[in-house]
Amino acid sequence: MIYLSPSPVLLLPSKTLRNHRNPNPKPLRFQRNSRLTDVLCKSENRIERGLEFDIGESFFRHESATGRDLGVLAAALYKKSKGELRILDAMCGCGIRSLRYLVEAEANFVLANDANDNYRRVILSNMSRVPRGSGNEKRWVVTHFDANRLMTDCYLQRDYFDLIDIDSFGSDSTFLRAALNALKLDGLLYITSTDGYTSGGHRPYHSLASYGAYVCPVPYSNEVGLRMLVGGAVREASVLGCHVRPLFSYYSYHGPVFRVMLQFNRGKLPNNRHYGFIAYCTGCGHSQTLSWDKLGGINCPCNEANVSVLGPLWTGPLHNDTYMSEMLNVAEQWGWIGGSGMGLDLEKLLRRMVDESDPALPPGYIHLDEVAKLAKVNSPPIMTMMSTIHKVDTY
Repeated sequence: MIYLSPSPVLLLPSKTLRNHRNPNPKPLRFQRNSRLTDVLCKSENRIERGLEFDIGESFFRHESATGRDLGVLAAALYKKSKGELRILDAMCGCGIRSLRYLVEAEANFVLANDANDNYRRVILSNMSRVPRGSGNEKRWVVTHFDANRLMTDCYLQRDYFDLIDIDSFGSDSTFLRAALNALKLDGLLYITSTDGYTSGGHRPYHSLASYGAYVCPVPYSNEVGLRMLVGGAVREASVLGCHVRPLFSYYSYHGPVFRVMLQFNRGKLPNNRHYGFIAYCTGCGHSQTLSWDKLGGINCPCNEANVSVLGPLWTGPLHNDTYMSEMLNVAEQWGWIGGSGMGLDLEKLLRRMVDESDPALPPGYIHLDEVAKLAKVNSPPIMTMMSTIHKVDTY
């Protein structure tokens, strides 16, 4: 098997992980000796959700902790429902995601891979906080292969995973087919894009090449970036006679970073449901979704001739309301939400995702100031506007 790995650098007893979900536990410490100190050329320790880890010289963003929180919560729900959880972290960096999947989501097995073998020392030292095990009881393995090569090899050996996490850079979509091939049916695929310039509509032919979607500038480019990413996965899954649906979609300004958790199943979307186009009127700001058979009759209610068309991309809900509610419940049980700081931010995010899960919500938005400008009135207070919308929605 190509993912055999030599023994890890160090092992720590499992008792140190008993309170791993406590938001403020006593941090885990490295056991150092003179031999290991000679190996550690550069060490920079961080703490995330009570787990101390070394980032070494790897690329690391502490701002991405929320994305890691969401991935762990989704993985824990999968483990609870299926009873087993095998994870491939295809671009693991320093290994903190892999470690959190092992400790917090209680994954049965994690394959931590990064093409850069210079990170090996730091990945091994972090992963070694969980006893590795042996044989069929092996908990984790570290490899250094190109992600596509590794996932293709897993597919050829019929070694499928329940969750594949690909924290890639830019708008590289070449891994999508290989990832779907290596994923179990009903499994989870956590994908990434960090190309805000393309999602902003500034390189439409680049988005067309990467995700099969022509994207032009619109006010809600962050949302378009997520829909473009989901749409690219929908296209690849369809080629395999399967479909994907987003469980949650997350945008963060740092980077920027677009992350989507997808569920993979057999069978194509009926009549390309939720895979179509968005038309945006540059005159009045109105947005609408279009199916393939309606492309020849595009118009706006304001009769403005200048309408921009984006797609094809995902036009359905960006979150699954049931799954998001369950993730919120798990976060509450683990003590991750409430209070201030990270807990408050995560709670606001999860509750906002639950609200955004309504399938009746159309893509896009329009700024309140733009509405007031078109109506030639002053902008009302935001709370007054929200209260009025809720009243109208109840009728």
